[in-house]
Amino acid sequence: MRPDAVAVAALVILLFPVGYFLLASPAFLLVKLDIPPVTQLLRGMFNIQFRMVSVAGVIGTVAFIFAGRPLFAAGVGLIAVVAIWGRPWFMQQIDDQLSARDAGDADAVRQLRHLHWKAMLCNAALVAALVASIPYVAISA
Repeated sequence: MRPDAVAVAALVILLFPVGYFLLASPAFLLVKLDIPPVTQLLRGMFNIQFRMVSVAGVIGTVAFIFAGRPLFAAGVGLIAVVAIWGRPWFMQQIDDQLSARDAGDADAVRQLRHLHWKAMLCNAALVAALVASIPYVAISA
């Protein structure tokens, strides 16, 4: 593969997990988050999302470095760092709200929904940025 092809492949690989989440996460808007199996499934989806973006981000960073694209490597590296460091914080927020819901806190379900919306919006912005960068990545150096 030419270095440019490696860079495009890295971007496509990173688009898979964020694209999946973009398509899968709105389904949880159609169900109540006061149902424990639903929230456990949502929690699992967030957990795997962060892990997939972390792995894809690290692979993408290495691929962009190999392709001689340090600016893109830095951008994708930042995505990986945010996913790696953000996962424990975000999962703790979800776990706190799940515990509060199970303890009878009526506001916890609303807080879970807010976390869900915020994650979907951040992911949509990430998808938009990645898709918008495709023409710049595909250009030969």
